Amino acid sequence: MLLKNIFTHHVHFWLKNKADQQKLIEGLSILADISYVKQIHIGVPADTHRGVVDRSYDASLLIIFEDQAAHDAYQIDPIHHVFVENYAGLLCEKIVVQDSIDA
Repeated sequence: MLLKNIFTHHVHFWLKNKADQQKLIEGLSILADISYVKQIHIGVPADTHRGVVDRSYDASLLIIFEDQAAHDAYQIDPIHHVFVENYAGLLCEKIVVQDSIDA
């Protein structure tokens, strides 16, 4: 099924300490309670091994929003701020965000 008319927010996280993976995943889970989130997927690297696959990250987050306005509201939601301050900001050494819209 081709998804149309959505805004995707895909984030990859690299931990300072690999032992904190479960704590980061717990933090990511609170983001599901934000009303602007249409769908959410929290993951870890799959056991796939091809030259084009980057498995260096520790956790990923994929959120689907109705539109950019919903994404922008999510960014300033208090729950998102709790995640940034209490989880991502403390646990991660690197975060890469990829936002996309329909081509």
